[in-house]
Amino acid sequence: MIASDFSFIIPVFNRPEEIRELLESFCGLSTPKTFEIVIIEDGSTLDSKLIIDNFTDQLKISYYVKKNTGPGHSRNYGMERAKGRYFIILDSDCILPTDYLNAVLSKLNSNYVDGFGGPDAANDSFTELQKAINFSMTSYMTTGGIRGNNITEENYEPRSFNMGISKEAYQSTGGFGNIHPGEDPDLSIRLKKMGYRLHLIPEAFVFHKRRVSLERFYVQVNKFGQARPILNKWHPSSKRLTYWFPFLFSLGLVVSILLIALNFYWLLILFGFYFLAAMISVFWVTKNIVVSFLVIPSIMIQFFGYGLGFVKSYFKLAISNKNEEQLFPNLFFRSE
Repeated sequence: MIASDFSFIIPVFNRPEEIRELLESFCGLSTPKTFEIVIIEDGSTLDSKLIIDNFTDQLKISYYVKKNTGPGHSRNYGMERAKGRYFIILDSDCILPTDYLNAVLSKLNSNYVDGFGGPDAANDSFTELQKAINFSMTSYMTTGGIRGNNITEENYEPRSFNMGISKEAYQSTGGFGNIHPGEDPDLSIRLKKMGYRLHLIPEAFVFHKRRVSLERFYVQVNKFGQARPILNKWHPSSKRLTYWFPFLFSLGLVVSILLIALNFYWLLILFGFYFLAAMISVFWVTKNIVVSFLVIPSIMIQFFGYGLGFVKSYFKLAISNKNEEQLFPNLFFRSE
């Protein structure tokens, strides 16, 4: 495969400055700029056209404007119109390292697969909060590697912030569904059911510049938690006990605090050792004491947000006769 075989699919909603940074990183790639970039403006009121126009003499960009139907449908919209035979899907808040496409080409040319994913990382220029949230979202201590680190091919589900899929595989599956979040693991599971292999390419990482506050981070992970029982219902083979861990962790932390009233401190001390280990780990990587302290609320928000969302969704699905879209309208987009 060569660079011209690829079309990068990027939906964007009201974030022109993110597109500027992402396109600047495209210009810095060490591969020939023969690939196509497909940008889908998903009903934005603050569009990216003027910024995109500044890059059209350096990059091959196809730009589409449509009404807001969510990221999954927008990616499908872009893939339907893309000219490449292999699609790489990125979030607009990502930045590419210079060797990103070289890593993808090296892997696919030596061991071709119809789907792949790559990890996300924090750049040195990120804020302390962005680095803390990145650790919380990517560390084996918090997520068990589900976003690309230390996970088997059997359990690996590429995430749509950094995901590749062949044109053939896209056409066979019909692409992303209208749930969000959760559209990417849903597609990954369907790909595996149809016999397609999905590989992790560790070297094909992106810098994921999440623009979130702690409050917005809670909303995001809470939705992740709500989506997982729906995916487990659709795909029973994907169920794993580990999805209960954030809730059990949160419950254990609350119980450990309540037990102080009975002069029982050992459980809380164990949680203290866990958080201390996380602080040391993030300081080892970032050499920043502020990030080390920010990682504590980041981890707590991630576990409590995801855990409460997961349990709420699990029991609502178990006791209600309504379908998923009726129970969780905030998790579904209408494509028409």
